Formats: sequence, structure tokens, C-alpha cells
Amino acid sequence: MAVKIRLQRHGKKGKPFYKIVAADSRAKRDGRFIEELGTYNPTTVPSEISLNVDRAVYWLQVGAQPTDTARAILQFKGALYKKHLLRGVAKEVLTLEDAEVKFAEWIANKNRIIVEAQDGEKAKKKAHYEASVQAGKERAEARIKAKQVEETTEEAPVAEESDEVSAE
Repeated sequence: MAVKIRLQRHGKKGKPFYKIVAADSRAKRDGRFIEELGTYNPTTVPSEISLNVDRAVYWLQVGAQPTDTARAILQFKGALYKKHLLRGVAKEVLTLEDAEVKFAEWIANKNRIIVEAQDGEKAKKKAHYEASVQAGKERAEARIKAKQVEETTEEAPVAEESDEVSAE
């Protein structure tokens, strides 16, 4: 039996929610599955992904083939890297403890990169907001100055006409 790791769609129309499952490749997309490995919610910002990495690695080790989207999710969560490290353990290139330490370092680094990216996005949005507020203030000041100039130019000709009339 060929096993695939794939997404099983749930949710309303226009509001998808996916379960990450290990299923027989002949089963329907939303049909029978062998085991649920996690969930993926693309409608939130950022997307929410929960995955049982150990079970995903197990299925990868026994030959399950992930679909393209499932592969991207497994790569993002580190399941493919952990499988790579465990293969090194099987070949006796490194010990299980070393593999666990490397995986923990990878996860910590990945979380740091994600936090930095989120902070960068927040700073970028804040700078954009402040720039738009500043531009709005400048436009308002320009309108006020233009209105003042119009008022002074309207008053000046009236004053000149009255001078001419009084001179006669």
C-alpha cells in the first residue's frame, strides 16, 4: 500500500482548514486516512500550523510520500531535517543525542528568525503608518496655507479698489 502525507480539506467555502494526514494514495482527498498528523489553517495571519513532528518523521521513514504542499509544511516545521538527522544516526555518523541537540538548535534558530521577521514586519507597518500620518499633516498644512493665501489675495484687491474710490 502506497502511503501519502497530504492535506484533507475541511471548513466552509472560502474559509479552508486542513488536516495533515497519512492516507492510502488510492483514497479520496477527504476520505479515509490512516493517521492525523496535524492541522493547517491558512486563513489566519500568520498561518497556524500544528504538527506532530515525531509521527510525521515515522511516516517519512517507512516510505510515505508527501504532496508538494505537505512537503513545504514538513520542511517548515523541521520534520524533513529530523528525518535527515535520524538517517545519520542509522548510518552511525552521529549519535542520537547529537541529533537531538542539532534539531533543538535548528528549532531555536528557526523560531528566532520567525520572531525577527515578525518584528521587522511590525516595524515596517509602524514606519509606513507614521509616514502616512506625517504626509497627511503636511497636506493639511499646505491646504491651510493655500487657503490663507487665497484669503489675503481676495482681501488685497478689495482694499485697492477702495483706495481708488476714495482718491476720486
